Amino acid sequence: MEETPRRSAAPLEASHSSVPPLAPSEDRPWDEPEAQVQQPARRFRVRGVVRELLETAIFILLIFFIVRGIVQNFKIEGSSMEPTLHSEQYILVNKLVYFHFDINAPLRLLPGQEELPPRVIYPFYQPRRGDIVVFEYPQDVTKDYIKRVIGVPGDEIDIRDGEVFVNGQQLHQPFLEGAPTYCVFGYACQSDTVVVPEGHIFVMGDNRGNSSDSREWGSLPFDRVVGQAWLIYYPVSAWGLVPHFDHVELTR
Repeated sequence: MEETPRRSAAPLEASHSSVPPLAPSEDRPWDEPEAQVQQPARRFRVRGVVRELLETAIFILLIFFIVRGIVQNFKIEGSSMEPTLHSEQYILVNKLVYFHFDINAPLRLLPGQEELPPRVIYPFYQPRRGDIVVFEYPQDVTKDYIKRVIGVPGDEIDIRDGEVFVNGQQLHQPFLEGAPTYCVFGYACQSDTVVVPEGHIFVMGDNRGNSSDSREWGSLPFDRVVGQAWLIYYPVSAWGLVPHFDHVELTR
């Protein structure tokens, strides 16, 4: 019986030929893994820069809206406030000085308190006689007007013989430079005493012969007042504070 020829002994472990590393070339540089590690780092830095830019933009917008809520610019158009203010001048309006709120507003949200009357609080002060104010024109709220406060709530206004009387006392108005004040025919102020209602003011332009004001359309509600004229900033030659006037001669 023939013997099966024995197989030659072969190593149990598979022989692995040691392949030398590929030589560096332009298509496959040795430092390719390092470049892959650097890419996430670059993306991280770009994200950081974008985040800083967004935070800066948000901060600038926040400051803008805060300032806008306190101060507003206004261009004077027309001659109704001459000789105090002139057309084409630019002024800043202080909106904070007349800031107010209704302290009863939250209480009206409670059951049974819907009819609670308003109780408006002015932390600083209300518009005063002699103040120059910017306000929404009552007959077209898309337009802003600028006038001087003549009467406050409860005041009795009389216009006669070219003069203005408040609570029976003649109003001292040096800013008019001697110009008379008259009431247009057909308006209530021509023949009767005008009583300024609560929550309203009576305003007139300094150029009494060319001004649409409370003599024409009545007293102005507080809610229409934007703010107090504060600073003239253009033209530069007119730069300075807006001249208000305190009527110290009046007593209530």
